Parts: sequence; C-alpha cells; structure tokens
Amino acid sequence: MRLSSQAMSAIMLALQKSLLEQTDIIPVLESFDFTKDENTKRWGTKAGELVVTNPPTFNIEDVLTQQDN
Repeated sequence: MRLSSQAMSAIMLALQKSLLEQTDIIPVLESFDFTKDENTKRWGTKAGELVVTNPPTFNIEDVLTQQDN
C-alpha cells in the first residue's frame, strides 16, 4: 500500500501547521486516522492507497494574530 495524494497533502499541511505555530509535528502525525481509499478493494494490495480521515486544519488569521502578540 502507499499514501494517496490526499494523505501526502495531509502530511504537508501538518508540516506547514507545525512550522507556522512552531510546534512539534509528531502529535499531529500520531493523531492521523488512516483508512483505505474507496477504490482499494482489499487491505495490503500493492496498488492500494491510504487516505487520512482526519487531516489537520488551521486558520492562518489565528496564527498571524498569535505571532503579533
């Protein structure tokens, strides 16, 4: 199995969030819930893809406001 484009984007968003907030990325990555893509019929197949069901979110305005304080 491999990561889907959505899962890779979730990892990149976690990295960007951690950099902006100057926090550790590990808790965010550990909180990810993975499931198989809807087109993946069976777990463990070579062509199967994983998706993140709870990607990180953040509001850039909140981050900028925290930096100003």
